[in-house]
Amino acid sequence: MGSWGVLATGFAVFMGLWVLRGAADALPACEFPAIYNFGDSNSDTGGISAAFEPIRVPYGERFFHKPAGRDADGRLIADFIAEQLKLPYLSAYLNSLGTNYRHGANFATGGSTIRRQNETIFEYGISPFSLDMQIAQFNQFKQRTAELYAQEKDQAEKSKLPVQEEFSKALYTFDIGQNDLSVGFRKLSSDQLKAALPDIVNQLASAVQNIYEKGGRSFWIHNTGPIGCLPVNLFYNHNPPPGYLDENRCVKSQNEAAMEFNRILKERIVKLRTELPEAAITYVDVYAAKYGLISNAKKEGFTDPMTVCCGYHVDYTHIWCGNKGLGVNKTEVFGGSCENPATSISWDGVHYTEGANHWVASHILNGSLSDPPIPIIQACHRH
Repeated sequence: MGSWGVLATGFAVFMGLWVLRGAADALPACEFPAIYNFGDSNSDTGGISAAFEPIRVPYGERFFHKPAGRDADGRLIADFIAEQLKLPYLSAYLNSLGTNYRHGANFATGGSTIRRQNETIFEYGISPFSLDMQIAQFNQFKQRTAELYAQEKDQAEKSKLPVQEEFSKALYTFDIGQNDLSVGFRKLSSDQLKAALPDIVNQLASAVQNIYEKGGRSFWIHNTGPIGCLPVNLFYNHNPPPGYLDENRCVKSQNEAAMEFNRILKERIVKLRTELPEAAITYVDVYAAKYGLISNAKKEGFTDPMTVCCGYHVDYTHIWCGNKGLGVNKTEVFGGSCENPATSISWDGVHYTEGANHWVASHILNGSLSDPPIPIIQACHRH
């Protein structure tokens, strides 16, 4: 292509983006009365803590000043979504004490997968609440709260329940799939995992279809992050072979699997838009945001992305965040927090810090990494 062709193509792309951005600017903000979230530990605000053992100190120390059911030192991307939409932080569906569901509920649990796994949580930390179970819980929640709302005479109690007409106006968010990949790395060959990805994605699409049939119309769907960049990958592999890691010390093959999952997910969402004609479905490239942060950690004010803030990790001795164990010199050690979590990306080797979550949220909620490229406050508008 000649220089004029390149200029013309560049101008066309610029104009296309300008038109899209102009269209987004012209759209009114959506008034989402509630958020219903489905996912894993990246967005769990207390589900797995309520169902099993509570998450311990020092989790939650930075923002909540106590453990708050979140796998971080503070807020998650899900919390920043609630803040952006001027809604309260989501109560976990499984948390029976002191909950208020007026503005939504969170069905995510740490360790959740899209496909059911034949494992217990005590073996590999895989939650029994796979995505189909979360959808079943949502369906039960919707039906049960309708009955309670109709029966309740006490206005104070009634005010903690969702208004049924608002289910169709709510925002339905999804952040799940990372654990399906981690199970695949553990149990399947690379070819077997690749062959399984379309089915995994189809089951996510089925969950969206189920909610659509129940009246949901606005969907905000995160793709999966660069799982190969989690420091846990190097805990027991201090001398990986040449070519195993990329320039950011991320496991290449794992990130390639995540990118393939994301490619299939994006294609399936395009198809879903034709299958669900009244739905507004936004595909959110969380992978790009997280990998962008890891690639430019120092420039963005963060320390080495492979350094873990919470826990004791010396040589091959690993005491996880919030646990006690014997250190390398055989004395008891507590897996505590680092001095300055605000500049760390990895909280515990698997999960991000509040600072990293805030950085990622600020790069996805404005719509710059979404398809269509609209901010979350306009995610009710169909394109």
